Amino acid sequence: MTLPVEVLLGLYLGLLTGIVPAFVAGSLGFLVRYFTGVTLPGFGVVVLALSIASVQGGLLGLVEPDIAQSPRLLVAVLVVLMLALYAHNQGDKLGAELPRRLSFTSIRQRTLSADVVELVGTMGQVTVRPAGEIRNMEGYPALSPALRQTLQNGSWKLPADIPLSELEIRLEERLRTDHDLADVDVTIDEQARATIVAAPPSGGLSKRVSEGQRAVSLATLVPTGLARGDEVTVRAGERTVSGTVLSARTEIDAEHAETAADESGDEPSGAAVTDGGEDAPPLDPAAKPTTASAGGVGRVTVSVARRDAKALLEAESPRIRVRSRGTSREFEAFALIRQAGYAIRRVTVGPAGAGDSTVDAVSSGTVTILAIRRHGSETSGRRHGWVFGPGIERRLETGDEMFVAGPEKTIDEFVEGVSG
Repeated sequence: MTLPVEVLLGLYLGLLTGIVPAFVAGSLGFLVRYFTGVTLPGFGVVVLALSIASVQGGLLGLVEPDIAQSPRLLVAVLVVLMLALYAHNQGDKLGAELPRRLSFTSIRQRTLSADVVELVGTMGQVTVRPAGEIRNMEGYPALSPALRQTLQNGSWKLPADIPLSELEIRLEERLRTDHDLADVDVTIDEQARATIVAAPPSGGLSKRVSEGQRAVSLATLVPTGLARGDEVTVRAGERTVSGTVLSARTEIDAEHAETAADESGDEPSGAAVTDGGEDAPPLDPAAKPTTASAGGVGRVTVSVARRDAKALLEAESPRIRVRSRGTSREFEAFALIRQAGYAIRRVTVGPAGAGDSTVDAVSSGTVTILAIRRHGSETSGRRHGWVFGPGIERRLETGDEMFVAGPEKTIDEFVEGVSG
């Protein structure tokens, strides 16, 4: 045969017999460098590759007198050696670069890139924005166009000194609160881009009506600042009915809503009733359910006892008066704590606070833990629920979150040491 044909046959035989030696050489180079930190000698790689290639060539019937005495054998040997040395070099490089301590917990507790962190005073914060389209959650109805657009254009500022898993949890809680979502799942990458999968509110009105109650909508003068949850008294002729506000909307509110302009003329006037066991038409997703009314002529939906619904329906011009709910018990408790010279702080345990020293500080009585939320590795970084009045049955770990109380000076030193 001519020399070009011999060279081509040698390349073919080298590729055919060099795959297995290259794989073995690359695997050994990676394992030796990863576990011992030592590079496998090149001479050993050559000897190993030739040994494997000779055995493989014998099994394939390639070791024959006419092949052994032809130039193609030399070309095949060179190809086998080049493949083995290249695979060994790549395996050695991979073994040097791959982290030696890799766990699922460390992967979940990855942090943000420094390029997206904004410094506000001494604290860092990050602005999280959606990445791509807001996707529908499987098993739930599709999001409305208005709600989808609101989420798509949204941005949320969050602390930058916590792992991405905690950022995802906080953003999920905020989206549930702000938009009353039935369910939501958020994934945030190192560039603060959020992939959001959301489910729309289900039964926005009917799920807030207790059993035995009815939701009655009234066309009346709405007090300024009226919001969902306020306790009101409705004057219907000679009768007075007590109820709880489920929603309030006025003409001014409709002007400020993004999508209410086309739907405001479809609302019927007068009173309407919805039983607590039936689903009502969904509320406008663009309007936040917790926003207070701007006041003026509008409509108020009130939850009242079933026996009082008929009286409100027959009233021609019902009037609403807001009842005082007094001082919040929570604020009164905080005021008493401040008067006694104590302070309450919310703190996330850092690396310096994880250990027995924190347990000793709590056991000494200088600091009291009011509530704690564990950050468990067994739940892939997800947090458990809040536990109030807990005892320190085990040492605190990095990522645990808690409310602590104590003398103001002592509590500041404790928080600084624990969160460091």
